[in-house]
Amino acid sequence: MFQPDPPFRPVRTRDGYLPLEDLGLIGDGSTVALVGLDGSIHWLCLPRFDSEPLFCGLLDRDHGGHFSITPDGLTEARQRYEPDTGVLVTELRAADGVVRLTDALALRPGADLTDDVPAGRGELVRSAVVLDGNVRLRVDLEPRGGAQARAAASGLLITPARRPDLRLHLRSSRPLSGLHDTYELRQGDSLDLVLSWGRTHRHHRFDAGAMLEATNAAWRRWMTHFSYDGLAEPLVRRAAITLKLCDHWVNGSLVAAPTSSLPAPIGGVRNWDYRYTWIRDAAFTVFALRRIGFADEADAFLGWVLDAFELSQQPRIMYDLDGGLVPQEWEDAELEGYRGSAPVRWGNGAADQRQHDVYGEVLDCAHQWVRSGGQIEPPLWTKLTGLADMAGEAWRQPDQGIWEVRSEGRVFTYSAAMCQMALDRAAILGERLGPRGRAAAWRADADKLRQIIVDRSWNEEAQTLSEHLDGDGSLDASLLALPLRQVIPASHPRMVATASAVAERLSAGGGLLYRYLHHDSPDGITGDEGAFVLCSFWLVDNLAMQGRIEEAEELYASLCDRASPLGLLSEQIDPSTGEFAGNYPQAFSHIGIIASGVAIARATAAARAGAAQGVTG
Repeated sequence: MFQPDPPFRPVRTRDGYLPLEDLGLIGDGSTVALVGLDGSIHWLCLPRFDSEPLFCGLLDRDHGGHFSITPDGLTEARQRYEPDTGVLVTELRAADGVVRLTDALALRPGADLTDDVPAGRGELVRSAVVLDGNVRLRVDLEPRGGAQARAAASGLLITPARRPDLRLHLRSSRPLSGLHDTYELRQGDSLDLVLSWGRTHRHHRFDAGAMLEATNAAWRRWMTHFSYDGLAEPLVRRAAITLKLCDHWVNGSLVAAPTSSLPAPIGGVRNWDYRYTWIRDAAFTVFALRRIGFADEADAFLGWVLDAFELSQQPRIMYDLDGGLVPQEWEDAELEGYRGSAPVRWGNGAADQRQHDVYGEVLDCAHQWVRSGGQIEPPLWTKLTGLADMAGEAWRQPDQGIWEVRSEGRVFTYSAAMCQMALDRAAILGERLGPRGRAAAWRADADKLRQIIVDRSWNEEAQTLSEHLDGDGSLDASLLALPLRQVIPASHPRMVATASAVAERLSAGGGLLYRYLHHDSPDGITGDEGAFVLCSFWLVDNLAMQGRIEEAEELYASLCDRASPLGLLSEQIDPSTGEFAGNYPQAFSHIGIIASGVAIARATAAARAGAAQGVTG
């Protein structure tokens, strides 16, 4: 549960690894780091999200590398964020004293986080102060594969063995003898460390406190745009910051998660690299950010999607941060994987899959772009019209679907629905941008396809829409997204029945949902998986839109309670233990926190307005 001022708790490991919920996220709009409850940085890719990790002890405790600042005899700790910022505070209690460690990826003084220019300094600040007693503080900086260090420029010049191209510089407020140091500190003593990349600071003033102050100020200026009046407001605030930390501020792209190969479940092989941008994330993200005051971020992501599509030879389901090709997937046999869950993968093999939802996602982004005041130039409109025509045919053909199955393709209902959305959005755009005749044809095709989906995917015996368009009765939680994409109203009797069927048949207990059942819907990958967090938020949205507000509020509260003490959520949750699984933190899960909170607030306001009208009438 999210706790802005949490109590101390024991520092625990499982199979030698911290639980995911004991990791905090910091970032600067180019990359992120994961800081553990033990004071160690277990994950940092430089210089950006999708670079090779400098530290990835998260994927191999012995060989992945880390940057730790830890007192001898550590027993318990707690973590919290400075309010409304991405600056993390970890308090570490040892037998003889307490240390407060403040971590941030530093931002430039005066940085405007709504602007699409670099705000980061390319520096990691780690500032420790002894709050009580006497401590022996150990500092260990160990990149993956080791490193060479030599004295230079008031600190150490570090050359990682695996990344000789990466120029690292470590400065300290106390003398550095090497990459492994120990300091005897008393109450009130401090130790400041700054790790820089890409430049050295021979003659720059060393002031970690000023860097942290500027970073806090930049975050708080950005959060003045936040606007939300609904349930779980502190957690929604934190979710907004988490999404911003997953955003590449210059490009406008958003990584699905800043990590790779965290398993779902532990010991399984469903370990994927999520450090790329999925087109399908765009509409959900834009909806969430715009509804809570962050229109600049929403527009930046829309613009990025349209740029990536326009530059592509064909529509792709995912891109790298620059809008280019995602690297080929490969397995890294040198790393054992989180809690021994091999393989570790880099790149993503689903990048070249056929997934028909991409037609709808791109056209929906174009629609939202125009609706927010953006312009579509004629060359881009020509490509968009071609995409709409492709969607009009593609829905009949098998694909790998939203969940990127690695089995033989099927005609998925969700994919057909996203083709319907493509035709619908093309019709709306065509009314403004193109010949009315084409718009009318797209509208007729969209209406026809909507009815086909309602009729063909319905299974009378099971009383539900089906995962596949042939109405086989198998279930997929993505059906819950159809009302969210305005394909079928949430109040439609068949959609109401489908939401109930999903809630019952895909239930993992405690309000959690599986995406699908593997024995009913084989996906070509061995093993099962945990409950997918976003699917439960989709159910919240359906309940709210059906007017079942109390049920929606109850489910929403239970999901919010599953967030970590720092307000973070993973991709999945193990229903048997409540532990986080999958890549972490997962952007989709935090989109759910925001979007479902907004959905409940809107439904509540509508219900009150209806009641008031009834009284006055």
